Amino acid sequence: MSALLVAGTSSDAGKSVVVAGICRWLKRRGVSVAPFKSQNMALNSAVTAQGAEIGRAQAAQAAACGIEPEAAMNPVLLKPTGERHTQVVVMGRPVADVDGRSYQEMKPKLLPVVLDALESLRERFEAVICEGAGSPAEINLRDQDLVNMGLARAANLPVVLVGDIDRGGVFASLFGTLALLDRDDQALICGFLINKFRGDRSVLDPGLASLTRLTGRPFYGVLPWVKGLWLDVEDSLALEAPRDGSVPPRGRDCLSVAVVRLRWISNFTDFDALAAEPGVAVRFTQSPADVISADLVIVPGTKATVEDLLWLHQRGLDRALIERARRGRPLLGICGGYQMLGKRIIDDVESGTGEVEGLGLLPTETVFAWDKVLARPNGRAPSFGDTPVSGYEIHHGRVRRFGTEALFQGDFGDEGCILGATVGTSWHGVFERDAFRRAFLSWVAEERGLEWIPGDASFAEVRERRLDALADLIEHHVDEGTLIDLITNGAPRGLPFLSARSET
Repeated sequence: MSALLVAGTSSDAGKSVVVAGICRWLKRRGVSVAPFKSQNMALNSAVTAQGAEIGRAQAAQAAACGIEPEAAMNPVLLKPTGERHTQVVVMGRPVADVDGRSYQEMKPKLLPVVLDALESLRERFEAVICEGAGSPAEINLRDQDLVNMGLARAANLPVVLVGDIDRGGVFASLFGTLALLDRDDQALICGFLINKFRGDRSVLDPGLASLTRLTGRPFYGVLPWVKGLWLDVEDSLALEAPRDGSVPPRGRDCLSVAVVRLRWISNFTDFDALAAEPGVAVRFTQSPADVISADLVIVPGTKATVEDLLWLHQRGLDRALIERARRGRPLLGICGGYQMLGKRIIDDVESGTGEVEGLGLLPTETVFAWDKVLARPNGRAPSFGDTPVSGYEIHHGRVRRFGTEALFQGDFGDEGCILGATVGTSWHGVFERDAFRRAFLSWVAEERGLEWIPGDASFAEVRERRLDALADLIEHHVDEGTLIDLITNGAPRGLPFLSARSET
């Protein structure tokens, strides 16, 4: 076997979940497989065992493969730090802060890094399933492309193009994407896959036949829309719908969790485990009323702490958070959110603003440093039944706590802060530990006077079941033989060229 690139007609078309599904499907067939995304722009990231930072989706795809994530699976990670600037992470380490133009100038130097990483995976695994980014028809970026057709051409990868029918216009999107590509790029687009279909397949079939006739390319399958496949998504477009695992409450009451949808929100997958508990609904919100009324409010991580703190002030969310703390209602800050809850932030690194006053809800101070903390710590939570806890750290800001209780006792000292019902930590992913999650939510229920009972399912098992569900979609709704042939033998010769623009 060899490799395949899954591209999409747009962001959030389903590339990440299709790649995860193919990876798990191949693993179940006994194939050693790895994921790859050469360039990922995302504020959802993960830390590998070697201390490298990669996109969260690639970590989830590695789990689908049954392997540990590594830097080679996402050699270039772009993390926006504002409207015009982006941090560039190469092979797991930050190397530069750029704007759009200066990043384009970096790309020729990054291509060898990308190709070396892909070749390393291809040497060690029987199959590598690659994920594109955005759309391959972003013709303004084609000359220096590292992740779509530029990668496919450089590594001779067959390409499957995915379209999301749920957003409408899927046939025009597939046709138009193909037509905007030049002859050599089109020669690698082997066929189509439709995602998120609802309804009677027979109604769709005439359109499939027509597009195949127009383009000379088959449809490899039509994946149905399935509720609850939001786990480990990384595109912020996916935050519109509430996170609700549809597990009915075990007690009389439910718990409502409101996550403040910051402008530069990061690592929002921190809350997937909460939504998998029975009777817990997680909603991302920008409403001060939600911040006041929810049973638990979380200020999440952000790649632009000072900028998002200003954004809170502009929207009146600062007053809502202060009022919530005054009423003694549970409030949690994670990473950048934790930094905002403190008394002051001194940032000469990320924003260059210098000293900024925080919300003053926790007795802490944050000082930013140039080097980034990347770690996977472990510890215990004394205030929550001394339950074991683990997570991962990705931050430039160092938080100092003054004279109050720590949240965790970690491998390398105390971590986090508790003051009344206001809590903060720099650790992401803590709710994936079952005992801590249940103890924390039980504390929220007690503080709110609610009869809520935690579940008994392991979140790791929930994630495994959802990865298996993705593999089931591939197994039951995709032409398996053709997919194996593509991965093994590459793009077939003689695919027709669709002439829709003059060639240069």
